[in-house]
Amino acid sequence: MDWIARNLDPLYIVPLSAVAMYVALLGATRMAGLRSFAKLSSFDFAMTVAIGSLIASVILSPDTSLLQGLLGIASVFALQTLVGTLRVHERGMRSVVDNRPILLMDQDRVYERHLREARVTKGDLLAQMRKANVHDRNEVRAIVMETTGDISVIHADPDAAVDLELLLEDVRRS
Repeated sequence: MDWIARNLDPLYIVPLSAVAMYVALLGATRMAGLRSFAKLSSFDFAMTVAIGSLIASVILSPDTSLLQGLLGIASVFALQTLVGTLRVHERGMRSVVDNRPILLMDQDRVYERHLREARVTKGDLLAQMRKANVHDRNEVRAIVMETTGDISVIHADPDAAVDLELLLEDVRRS
């Protein structure tokens, strides 16, 4: 049991800690649910980074015990579960935790102020259009910066029906 408190040779601690943290991560993910690593919001992304950093610290740092790492994982997952539950039931919590998607481009109109707020350039928009395989600017219906920081390009043939009201329902437009 001394290996939990960092008393063994580090060559033995690393694989034992890795296995223990892997099992703990699997268990915590099963208990917390699929949302744990969904990256649907910036909060989810930060949680994913925090878990990775925590695991690396336990596996590679002789100053962090396995018990500290397990308590850290349990704490982060408990917080993520609590905040996720509150997000679903409390509208106020959603506004505190989540960024609101922002409209960067609406058909042929580029929102310069939104670009500045999001720290996105016109070149970034063009890159996202290329990534989305846009062939003509008339195909673009809207470009949105999502809550995660990803950029979505809504595009279709010019004569195709697109329900922009539905797709942009929660998007900040002004």
